Amino acid sequence: MVAALDALRPLLAEQGIALAHATTGEPAGPGERRLAQAMLPFRRREFLAGRRALRQALAAAGCPAGEILYATGRRPRLPAGAAGSLTHSGGLAVALAAGTRRFRALGCDLELRGLPLAAAHLVLGEDERAWAEGSASVLHAAFSAKEAAFKAFGALLPAGRAPTTLLGLAARPVQHGFLVWPRGLPGSAVPVRVHRAGDHGVFSWVAVAAAGRPGDGLPVRAAGRRSAPPR
Repeated sequence: MVAALDALRPLLAEQGIALAHATTGEPAGPGERRLAQAMLPFRRREFLAGRRALRQALAAAGCPAGEILYATGRRPRLPAGAAGSLTHSGGLAVALAAGTRRFRALGCDLELRGLPLAAAHLVLGEDERAWAEGSASVLHAAFSAKEAAFKAFGALLPAGRAPTTLLGLAARPVQHGFLVWPRGLPGSAVPVRVHRAGDHGVFSWVAVAAAGRPGDGLPVRAAGRRSAPPR
């Protein structure tokens, strides 16, 4: 699974995005220490590993950071000029980072375990459950893709317009992943890439390019041919 993530590094680096991962970490200062001390042991390990991974990704992207505290909505407070995203699963933290001159927002999600099909109604609308075809692997991929997009739209849209649940996002399968957009804003769709991570895991990421820059991260319209969903 770690090998699968490491294999993504060159692909992401070509686009100016740094990836890092960690399983442990230490507070970078008194602020992080105070936050960590108030957490339960598992959450503390997760928090510190996440901060370590995010610091490593930011440094690799040319945006070094010391302490990383909380911004609005408990998102990591990033240094000026940096975009980033953080995910945890199964004791592993993974982070993406890039400069905002190239990307307005990033989103990533690692899911090492799938969801039961009985939970599909919490992730997919009725229109989406048709293409999911009752497949646990498709639900797993769509869940991860929506989680990644949820983080990106949380950074892009003002409070009150950003989705507050995964059902507030619509998705349709395309090659290599999904197009995802806030319901009611189909012109704001972003392409989310989905990759296998180990035997049962998936890693999803989205990069929304800065205005005027070409590339896969640019928002695209939701119209077009549908592809088979990732399995």
